[in-house]
Amino acid sequence: MCAHNPPCPTAMAPDREAARPVAHRPEQGWSLLCNGVLVFEDTGELLDPDGRIVAPHRPLALTVGSAA
Repeated sequence: MCAHNPPCPTAMAPDREAARPVAHRPEQGWSLLCNGVLVFEDTGELLDPDGRIVAPHRPLALTVGSAA
């Protein structure tokens, strides 16, 4: 699907989110990458060609607590 040189990572590659966006719909919360991956605003993904779902994977927020 990708025609870039060098080619973008495939949908199954660990760095698949580095592929270039070909469609971006911020009002709907998603982007389509040139490798066929749909990336959602909550960091979830839908992978092409097998339709596998990747659950949202936002980093955990760090909180600073005070010792009493």
